[in-house]
Amino acid sequence: MRQSQLFAKTKKEAPKDAKIVSHQYLVRADFIEQSFSGVWRFLPLGWLVHKKIEELIRQEMLGLGAQELYLPALQNKNLWMETGRWNTIDPPLFKLKDRHQKETALGSTHEEEITDIARRRIKSWQDLPFSIFQIQNKFRNEMRATGGLLRTKEFVMKDLYSFHSEENDIEKFYQKVQQSYKRIFKKCGLDVIIVKASGGTIGGKKTDEFMVISEVGEDKIVICKKCGFAANVEAIEKKNICPACKGKLEFSPSIEIGHTFNLGTKYSEAMGAKFIDKDGKLKPIIMGCYGIGLGRLMATIVEVHHDEKGTIWPKKVSPFQVHLIPIENNKKVKEASEKLYQDLQKEKIELLYDDREDKTAGEKFADADLLGIPWRIVVSERTLKENSVELKQREKKEIKLVKINQAKKYVE
Repeated sequence: MRQSQLFAKTKKEAPKDAKIVSHQYLVRADFIEQSFSGVWRFLPLGWLVHKKIEELIRQEMLGLGAQELYLPALQNKNLWMETGRWNTIDPPLFKLKDRHQKETALGSTHEEEITDIARRRIKSWQDLPFSIFQIQNKFRNEMRATGGLLRTKEFVMKDLYSFHSEENDIEKFYQKVQQSYKRIFKKCGLDVIIVKASGGTIGGKKTDEFMVISEVGEDKIVICKKCGFAANVEAIEKKNICPACKGKLEFSPSIEIGHTFNLGTKYSEAMGAKFIDKDGKLKPIIMGCYGIGLGRLMATIVEVHHDEKGTIWPKKVSPFQVHLIPIENNKKVKEASEKLYQDLQKEKIELLYDDREDKTAGEKFADADLLGIPWRIVVSERTLKENSVELKQREKKEIKLVKINQAKKYVE
């Protein structure tokens, strides 16, 4: 991609209401833009990152044997009445009426939809287990949307659902999902702590949250350094004493980036989703639910990976892998830069080529730091005298001078 053609305009100043780093940098680098409170536009650079995260998640879900589907954002009131959540879920649903004055709602979660699908198809134990997932918009009627992408009214979520005939079977799958989540977050450059949590309005007999320690996090967790116990403060009663070893608990602010639920039979019993077991008895299906919010995950990556100049994207989720920057406009530099751009493209290396002629070297470097692409290649008259380019990793200060024909092997 030529930067002169990139639909993005960086900004020197962050919005006045942007209090946290991810909000500031994502807006300044033109990755996202607010439409109105709690609702965000993902611009081309931001959507490239979002799609990278989405694909990381998708491949892990497929690796679990889950099949992908897509469910409607408009939800059937009758299904929500079956579970009793139409008027009780918190935050409350966005409700609307169609031209026939029939009520519907924008989906904040999809337990009712997915249980309806299951009960239409599962008849016996031989139909179990199975798992399905989607990556789709959710709508949350938040009282207070804050922190850029950390708390929004509309966002994209991956939700995975699993269906089982036995408790030990869901427990095995639950553990597989947790390992899959760890791999996803590691590829995103994040260290997570799994904590015991409250099921909230989703419910379930067992729930765990994946937390990233961060000063800007709205959640508070307690950690026991003695035995390793960790929990959301909402999930325990004695907040200063470890329930596992009676040691002292330490408090930390954190961001929740994933949540897993063993739902048990809460929804299957409410909606009559049953199967005939091996013993010939009719039993409710045991269900699991596992979610990741993509926008919040993207913001959390920025909260963890940045410096005073901008974001430092981990390789797996960066919009591009290489930022190619010529810093003089003379013919020799232009020709060498153009050739390197074409050569790297042929090698399927994702790169942004800063071919803008109306920007100074300083402006180009400032934009490069703000955008946070992992590798920077600089072409200048000085480097070309040695048939070389300057090579620098965004996260490091060291600059290497390498031969032009050797640059590819560093950035692959």
